[in-house]
Amino acid sequence: MKPIPIVLFALMLAVGAGAPICAADVADDPYVWLETLDGPEVMKWVHAENNKTLAVLERDPRFDASYRDALAILEASDRIPMPTFIDHRLFNFWQDGDHVRGIWRFTDPQSYDAPAPRWTTLLDLDQVAKSENANLVWKEVACEEPTERRCLLSLSDGGEDAVTVREFDVRRGAFVPEGFRLPRGKQSAAWEDGNTLLVSREWQPGELTTSGYPFIVKRLHHGEPLESAREIFRGSANDGGYGVAPLVLVDAEGRRAALILRPVSTFEIETYVVTPKGVARLALPKKATVHELYAGQLIVSLEEPWNVDGKVVRDGAVVALDLADLKRTPDALHPVVVYQPGPRETFLDARATRDALLVMALDNVRGRVFAYRRGKDGAWTRRTVQLLDNASVSIEAADPRGHEAFASVQGFLNPTSLWRIDARTKSATRVKDLPAKFDTTHLSVEQREAVSTDGTHIPYFLVGPKALKLDASNPTILYAYGGFQVAMTPSYSPVLGKLWLESGGVFVLANIRGGGEFGPAWHEAGLKTKRQIIYDDFAAVAKDLIARRITSPRRLGIQGGSNGGLLMGVEFTQHPELWHAVDIQVPLLDMLRFESIQAGSSWVGEYGSTSNTDERAFLASISPYANLRRRVDYPRPLVWTTTKDDRVGPQHARKFAARLGEYGIPYYFYEVTEGGHGAGANLPETARTQAIEMTYFLQQLKDP
Repeated sequence: MKPIPIVLFALMLAVGAGAPICAADVADDPYVWLETLDGPEVMKWVHAENNKTLAVLERDPRFDASYRDALAILEASDRIPMPTFIDHRLFNFWQDGDHVRGIWRFTDPQSYDAPAPRWTTLLDLDQVAKSENANLVWKEVACEEPTERRCLLSLSDGGEDAVTVREFDVRRGAFVPEGFRLPRGKQSAAWEDGNTLLVSREWQPGELTTSGYPFIVKRLHHGEPLESAREIFRGSANDGGYGVAPLVLVDAEGRRAALILRPVSTFEIETYVVTPKGVARLALPKKATVHELYAGQLIVSLEEPWNVDGKVVRDGAVVALDLADLKRTPDALHPVVVYQPGPRETFLDARATRDALLVMALDNVRGRVFAYRRGKDGAWTRRTVQLLDNASVSIEAADPRGHEAFASVQGFLNPTSLWRIDARTKSATRVKDLPAKFDTTHLSVEQREAVSTDGTHIPYFLVGPKALKLDASNPTILYAYGGFQVAMTPSYSPVLGKLWLESGGVFVLANIRGGGEFGPAWHEAGLKTKRQIIYDDFAAVAKDLIARRITSPRRLGIQGGSNGGLLMGVEFTQHPELWHAVDIQVPLLDMLRFESIQAGSSWVGEYGSTSNTDERAFLASISPYANLRRRVDYPRPLVWTTTKDDRVGPQHARKFAARLGEYGIPYYFYEVTEGGHGAGANLPETARTQAIEMTYFLQQLKDP
């Protein structure tokens, strides 16, 4: 888990303990009191700030129309119901105007292809929330394999990362009365077998890492109280990342890999295998990620080179490890390379069916799917699955004991389509299409490049009118993320298209460093004290747009969320002359105290730490909160966050807004009271936030 980007308008506790913080950071900060999560005085301040912002933006005559359009798009019944495979049936979680919190439902594969599938509702979350008087938000499902008759449902309060976990019987369509039930907390659980869970959670008060995540795994049998669970693994309270987590993978033949993942830093993980003799560490590099179990082979991607068996396996590769061998000799592994990226390629993910391992990759920021098969001789063969070119591709679901998978395909101007992949024949058939939500007849997409300060070419996508006037007058939104090896790819955004592109606006997506568009090196180029190059890349794209007379500072706005919100804050303070609108979404902004706010200390591997003299000096040089200045001509920003965000936290945005007010700098601040690390807990809340953003851009970039 990381500060996730909120792409194209969509998208812990007050002060943490244990992070190294200089006393002066608190003594010299008059707004530390705003770090209290939801105290009466803090919420009084939040409501007052919200009222000031909404009095302007929601009273704009364009707001109501933007809200209606956004809500109609989000609640439309013609959306594609994205499937998941459970027990050879297709399941879907669905929200609309009649199901605000959502319903969990299923259909058979034959019915799914029909324009109106025959759905059977298993769980109505609105009814459950009403009966329990709780604001329940759907999070995830983990089903027992291989029968998949019982699942663990994770539900949160208002969208926060902390969840309660409940056992659900999918055949009976009901919670299991005496089943597994884990109280609220940041936790993870995996089915070791049909009667046993491996659970990582806060077993006793205070048994959490400094970033607020669990580090102790216990084995819990059906019918046992939590206090009877037996410990099988213990990490350390000083571990980085998002806490120790169990992972159980089962292949089509029933082979089972029970693993424990221990993040020792933001990007380094120790991987352990659970055997009848105990828990043993696998001799994997620390920068390696386990993805799947296919045909008795553990599939692992590498984010660093691996010197093994007298040769070096390059970073970015995907390798296979024989499950029987690694259980027998976990300290002596023998990887076989499955996928090796080319110079402009990067691996994204892998999903297993009975018949093939499906690998998703990017080729110059364009999606690809490859089907790999392992022969009886151990050799791997590959075929390309033919889908649309110049688009983003994502495997939405794969049947691990069947031969089918579903892939979604989309582009900036191409509505999302769903394709059924037959892993036996490596062929794909288009089965569903999202109807067009905005007029694209006058629009085009180009991929261009800007040159950054060190001479590196930075790709970006330009979406706008075919007959684009190069007179510097085009209202333009520039978006980027730039961190945590997250790749930004073309996507179909009906709200963006309807409310911005259709009326002549331009949208730009920048593939700056820090992301994962071109493999681990693209990410590592901007780690810690090297991070300024990320901000230079973004400014270089803006300057290229201005130099080409596509837009001008008066008509250029920028947008980014989470880590991208930090990017927005840095660009706001470093280059106020380049833009007239800055949309700062659920951001990090106080980089001298980020380690003590919510999950901040888990990101030291990305940003550095104030306990390191050099890293502290760099963080001080780029921290938006620390670098605001009086008497600077800043554009009026929109800074928004959510009270329930227990990942980044609302504290950064609050303090930044308060400092803006102290310095007499005009700003808008908005805090959604529900929704976790995102734009809202349900579709109406999300539509409202999007309409606020769009009204802001219309005022700042299109008005005289």
